[in-house]
Amino acid sequence: MNQKNATMVEKQAAKVKPPALFDVVLLNDDYTPMDFVVEVLEQIFSLGREAAVRVMLRVHTEGRGVCGTYPRDIAATRVSQVVNLAREAQHPLQCIMEERES
Repeated sequence: MNQKNATMVEKQAAKVKPPALFDVVLLNDDYTPMDFVVEVLEQIFSLGREAAVRVMLRVHTEGRGVCGTYPRDIAATRVSQVVNLAREAQHPLQCIMEERES
């Protein structure tokens, strides 16, 4: 191959940005029993009893508590699971997801 027809390709390192992370947050209400909130935290977020009680108390005293941090799809699934479980039990428990700032 002669040099007139040669093409030079410069290698560049691919810069891949990590996926955005979202906090899953429980919101306080005056009707959902504390025991139910602890059960939700244990079942859906796989928290141990002590950690679940700590998050539940934060929700109760501060009005909100972070249950976990996940990529968008997993966070949305967890929010949906919490809301569905609460509705089945006829509790008004609210759960949201918020993008974590990097």
